[in-house]
Amino acid sequence: MPPIRSLTNTLRTRIQHAHLHTTRPAFHTPPPKIDVEALLATPTWSLDSLLPPSTPSTSTPTISSKQLHHLLRLSALPPPKDAAEEAKMLSSLSSHLHFVNEIRKVHVSGLTPLQSLRDETAAGVEMQEIGMKDLKDAFEKEEVKGTYYRRIRRDQDRIEEGESAKTWDVLGAARKKVGRYFVVDGGKE
Repeated sequence: MPPIRSLTNTLRTRIQHAHLHTTRPAFHTPPPKIDVEALLATPTWSLDSLLPPSTPSTSTPTISSKQLHHLLRLSALPPPKDAAEEAKMLSSLSSHLHFVNEIRKVHVSGLTPLQSLRDETAAGVEMQEIGMKDLKDAFEKEEVKGTYYRRIRRDQDRIEEGESAKTWDVLGAARKKVGRYFVVDGGKE
């Protein structure tokens, strides 16, 4: 049986060796700066890569004429008038399916899905929300009248409008007027 001192020394060297490989060095270099202009100058993908090749390949899904007519019937769309229109529809549908399949190949695990096409940062969401402090001015211009139905009415004297709202001729652009109303023709004579 080896002496305890040698076991302790062996264990100590193993711990130090493991510690050397798991800790970071004392000097930490910052990541290199990325040249955004150079990065954006060469695109990493092209729209052409999402479109089907000019020669049909085996990976491109094929749609039969029977499937096309079934889809048209389900969509309540009229069938093609002739063979040329049917071939054009089949080609278009095949290219759409190829496009969708190429989009589905994109690796998106770990990404937060897009909720909308507006600013989704915390400041943007806060700016879009309407709270009580935003409505305070509007509530100050209202008063409750009535006993039973408690109708809310705006005080017209306290409404501030711009000069253009006061001088705007509402019926000025109307083609046909009757009194203080404008008339919209329904298309029937």
